[in-house]
Amino acid sequence: MILHAARLSLANLFAPETRGVFWKVIGLTVLALVVIWFGLRETFVAFAWPWLQGAVMPDLPEWAGWLTFVFGIIASLGLALGLALLLAPVTAIIAGFFLDDVAEVIEKRDYPAEPPGTALPLGQAISGSIKFLGIVILGNLIALFLLFIPGVNLVAFFLVNGYLLGREFFEFAAMRYRTPAEARLFRAKHASTVLLAGLLVAAFLAIPIVNLLTPLFAAGLMVHLHKALSRKDSGFSLRQN
Repeated sequence: MILHAARLSLANLFAPETRGVFWKVIGLTVLALVVIWFGLRETFVAFAWPWLQGAVMPDLPEWAGWLTFVFGIIASLGLALGLALLLAPVTAIIAGFFLDDVAEVIEKRDYPAEPPGTALPLGQAISGSIKFLGIVILGNLIALFLLFIPGVNLVAFFLVNGYLLGREFFEFAAMRYRTPAEARLFRAKHASTVLLAGLLVAAFLAIPIVNLLTPLFAAGLMVHLHKALSRKDSGFSLRQN
């Protein structure tokens, strides 16, 4: 079921109907990451670097000047790591604005005989995305601390992002057909399936460059998965549109 939903989602990534949303998501994601990168860099240069020069590298002899270069490289790697950890919340917040666009394309393209879902109210979509942004940042901070524990670091990354992204994208997809409370209950009932799908999203997120498409892939995956689970578990009544 999950692999079938993933295959359909990948097929929709480059479909002509998705092209408009594709470029919007890519553009906004890249723009957000560039802004965050410069923000992190300027913050480091303004506050952390002067402290490092004064406390860690005071009065270096001329022959040890190469240490400044080494610390610069380490700092750049640290900034890149911070940016990588922020990629998940950035994709989540952007997806909050485009999930309905992706869902509408998929519903028209792959489920033309079924009633379409209802777009989330803008206020609800924004508040949900902001709330989730905080949760994902907190989760990734925990994963960051666990990075220093061998054998746990990668597991922590996949579990944290798999659970959080799976939950968020699935509930977004479910709320096109269900009340928020019913969407959460439906997700909780199929928690193991949603988690496995979320782990697939986390794996997609771990692929450089390709991970810029995470919002589109995750949204499509969860729309298809929600459709499949709804057919399998028809005991949950869909909201009438």
